[in-house]
Amino acid sequence: MQKIVLTGARGALGTSLRGPLSKMCAQLVSTDIRPAPEGLFDNETYVQADLAKFDKIAPLLEGADMVVHFGAIVDEKPFEDLLGPNFIGAYNVWEAAHRHGVRRVVYASSIHAVGLAATNAGIDTTEPHHPDTFYGLAKCFAEDMARMYWEKRGIEAVCLRIMSCTPEPQNIRALGTWLSHRDLIQLVTRAIDTPTVGYTVVYGVSNNTRCPVDNTKAAFLGYRPVDNAEEWAATLLAKAGTPDPHDVALTRLGGPFAAVPLGESGMAAIAALTAKTTTPTG
Repeated sequence: MQKIVLTGARGALGTSLRGPLSKMCAQLVSTDIRPAPEGLFDNETYVQADLAKFDKIAPLLEGADMVVHFGAIVDEKPFEDLLGPNFIGAYNVWEAAHRHGVRRVVYASSIHAVGLAATNAGIDTTEPHHPDTFYGLAKCFAEDMARMYWEKRGIEAVCLRIMSCTPEPQNIRALGTWLSHRDLIQLVTRAIDTPTVGYTVVYGVSNNTRCPVDNTKAAFLGYRPVDNAEEWAATLLAKAGTPDPHDVALTRLGGPFAAVPLGESGMAAIAALTAKTTTPTG
């Protein structure tokens, strides 16, 4: 592969992907709204750019085979704050991909696109959109756009509904939703090297014993996660105390994002849940 473009390259997940992606192509172009990181890979170039500005993003995709689109505000915010980076930014990526003949977009979607679905419903990748926040709504918008650009313009897309991607599971919710960085890298690799994908949705989740979603219909990607949050189950459950069966943060797939008022930080709510889980009581 000649060229891959990575957006959101300065984010936590983008940072972990730069090295593996640099090994999959002759030229990696990394971009983010933040300044360049220290130490680029030999075949990597970095461009600081705002996703909401088409004239800054579009030239980066010239000659690209694929775009790995991880750039966005990764939290719930007022709609006006998300409009540029999360909505318009996604449009800019797909439209630029179309104009430059890019073959495929690998998109960092989110579980929050279906965040108000019940945790115990056992949903699969055909679940209708059920966003829990404006942030989740942006993911629905981009997924629908990805499908439209595939059906109308022939650009393939793999939408990764990422769940809880951290070095280790942080709370009892993550016993089902955790995605390790190692499995994230495998997932993105399979989204890139699978010969044909059309329009595909797949959940970004590790091989957790308590996984609440079903990836069977995306099995053709060859994604076979190896890590399992159950290794941390005894410790996390012991510290969590007795859960409230009516707590929306536990009974909906979006977790704390499903419980917060629209426009208010879901990440802050996750931090509070994590603190409650990891701090002994009594």
